[in-house]
Amino acid sequence: MNFVIFQPDELRAESVGCYGHPLAPTPNIDRLAAQGTRFDQCHVQHTVCTPSRCSMMTGWHPHVRGHRTLWHLLRPDEPNMLKYLKQAGYTVLCYGKNDLFAEASFADSVTEYRRFGKGLFGKNRYNVEDPRYYSFLFDPYEGPLAEHGDYANTQAAIRFLRSQPQEPFIIFLPLTYPHCPYSAPQPYHDLINPDDLPALRPANLPNRPDFHQLIRQYRRIDQINAAAESELLRKIQAVYLGMTGFIDELLGQVMDVLDETGLADTTTLTFTSDHGDYAGDYGLVEKWPSAAEDIVTRVPLIVRTPGGKAGHVVNEPMELFDLMPTTLAQANVDVQHTHFARSYVAELGGAAGDPTRAAFTEGGYARHEPHNFEGLSNRDQFARDAANIYYPKGLQQQEHPDSVGRSVAMRTTTHRMVYRPTGQGELYDMAADPQELNNVHGQPAYADIQRQLERRLLEWYVQTSDVTPFDMDPRGLPS
Repeated sequence: MNFVIFQPDELRAESVGCYGHPLAPTPNIDRLAAQGTRFDQCHVQHTVCTPSRCSMMTGWHPHVRGHRTLWHLLRPDEPNMLKYLKQAGYTVLCYGKNDLFAEASFADSVTEYRRFGKGLFGKNRYNVEDPRYYSFLFDPYEGPLAEHGDYANTQAAIRFLRSQPQEPFIIFLPLTYPHCPYSAPQPYHDLINPDDLPALRPANLPNRPDFHQLIRQYRRIDQINAAAESELLRKIQAVYLGMTGFIDELLGQVMDVLDETGLADTTTLTFTSDHGDYAGDYGLVEKWPSAAEDIVTRVPLIVRTPGGKAGHVVNEPMELFDLMPTTLAQANVDVQHTHFARSYVAELGGAAGDPTRAAFTEGGYARHEPHNFEGLSNRDQFARDAANIYYPKGLQQQEHPDSVGRSVAMRTTTHRMVYRPTGQGELYDMAADPQELNNVHGQPAYADIQRQLERRLLEWYVQTSDVTPFDMDPRGLPS
């Protein structure tokens, strides 16, 4: 079995056509779903790129080895899916952004890791005095298409597929779109009319974590008058959908080449993402390290595999890191480390998922670990430069550390609960309130459900608090 993992960055599931969005320009993603299995409730283990990808490749929850930050990537002593495959004789190619490996880890895990292209985004359309400056809404990308990073990395993968490669191989395509800034080549940038969008989730909802208001404050969104803010946020979501359409075009090219070369008969093609994006909903942009709404935890996962069932939908909860044991099982490679992910090989053949399962998402930093916070002047450019689009994010974390305090969320088929040691708990009845507009945490009518979920969360933490190695040390004295 060969593998292609096509992974756009920051793509939430609900912005894809086959996940229900009425305007999503995603015919190729939808075509892939018709040819394979679509997991409707796939949730990530973290809502930031690096820790999410570390979990995806190891089957570990972020707390197991401290992979909760942008600064702690996979190291040589740690297992990962690509390392297993390379050791088993696979050619391992990675084209795109690296939010995964520490420098010393490339040699054991990757045959070739390159990043092609020279640009991805247009320019900020507002000057720094404009309250819209930090909104991430940029002008369209105007450079040559051949120099666009996501296009160029996809073409590198296509060249390899057309080269009659020796098998087995795995191509990991960690692309950038629709990660903000919100900007795309034309016609995608203006493809969607903002006036046609469904209503966005409203801002300033009661009983929300304080980071909601602080993000709006630090990014100055709260300084925009109501009409201009609505126009801005709807345009942001429209461009986000356009960026998704550009990704869809690139996926279609990969699918076509797999079919043309005959490699589709021996290749599992996986389409997924590492986390979602607010994209204007709740009056917010980008994501947040301790956020846990569905729009930032729920991602598309669509898998087409030889012999798999076409058009199958798995509605039960599952977790993105299930990719690791599934891929290794398909490659007939034994996993030699303790992990907490589950193979979905049976589901690819048409089986249902586990309706009793819960998906867990962690995030945030504690006050005793200031080295993890963004905005440190000795590390981050945006900590020193107010013109940097990420400057408000780092400043907020430095000035309001509890707004990015540690959190853990649990998503079942019916509820989402978020626990924060700093307070500001969240509980949503997902059947009655799928947009998570009404936080019922602490309400008497939900007291029994809240206690049950809290108990289950404690049991999960106890069971996953660490991992023990497979190898054993002799207990005798040295000879």
